[in-house]
Amino acid sequence: MSVSIGWIVHPSDIDPRLIEALAKAGVNELGVHPGGGRMAGALMKQTLSFWLSVRGQALRALCESHGLKVECDAHVLSYLLPREEFSRHPEWFRMDEDGKRNPDSNLCASSPEALAFLEKRAYELGQKLYTPSHRYPWWPDDVRGGACHCPACRSYTKAEQALLITNAIARGVKRADPMGTVGYLAYQDTLETPRRVTPEKGVYLEFAPIDRLSDTAIDDAGCEENARQISNLPALLDLFGRENARVLEYWVDNSLFSNWRRPPVPFQLNKEVLRRDVAYYRRAGFQNYTSFACYLGPDYAAAYGEIPIEQYADIIRQTGEA
Repeated sequence: MSVSIGWIVHPSDIDPRLIEALAKAGVNELGVHPGGGRMAGALMKQTLSFWLSVRGQALRALCESHGLKVECDAHVLSYLLPREEFSRHPEWFRMDEDGKRNPDSNLCASSPEALAFLEKRAYELGQKLYTPSHRYPWWPDDVRGGACHCPACRSYTKAEQALLITNAIARGVKRADPMGTVGYLAYQDTLETPRRVTPEKGVYLEFAPIDRLSDTAIDDAGCEENARQISNLPALLDLFGRENARVLEYWVDNSLFSNWRRPPVPFQLNKEVLRRDVAYYRRAGFQNYTSFACYLGPDYAAAYGEIPIEQYADIIRQTGEA
């Protein structure tokens, strides 16, 4: 079975030269990532403007003409539930450990009204960001410790609250695109396997071990952190299924290696780690592989030259299909 190979970038990283290089290398998916952190909601607004602009539509058309599927990979929660709603509906927002409602991140996962609002907004966004691949990797806020601690939510783990949120987003997406699928992001403090909540139809696994050590293979028995990152992976795959599950890695994420500061630092692909990682993920049952690849756009190419896209794609293809 052939593998799916992706490349996820910021809008500013995209230009015709990158699109042509990706297509030549056999990459078949390009993800547009607004950015994360506390600014994710505002960045999502900017990315939506880019997506719908003349330039954005032209680049998407160029991608499609080269066989590249384009999607928006984003922390959408603060966009879907604007923080301004807190003044009208504080009960929609999370309760912190001190018992106070606040709009800093995510929402109250036990609030039917908040989840219904989330579903409605996801439907509206799905109409604007229709994706021919029918995949919508739309995630909760990019924060640690963003769970709700109200009496109703307290019995849910962070992972279970994240899945409640993802299920609501999926319901909205499916209203806009009946074939739509939405990714559950196993990431940071949501790597634990949900027990009390089950994924609704069309929710697939996005495995993103951001805290891993990048210079060591993910299954290196001597690396305690990497072992922790994958400790629940078999159970997650059993819950969400393997057919549409996707590895969302950091093999070529120069924003991470640049500590999220520009100008970017020189990047060198760790071929051995990539090869060993893909072999591990293949044995686990994955066929979809992608990586953040931010800060490898026109400014990087102008400063340092070629980007190792062909090496990246060749290793994934050869190892993932072995």
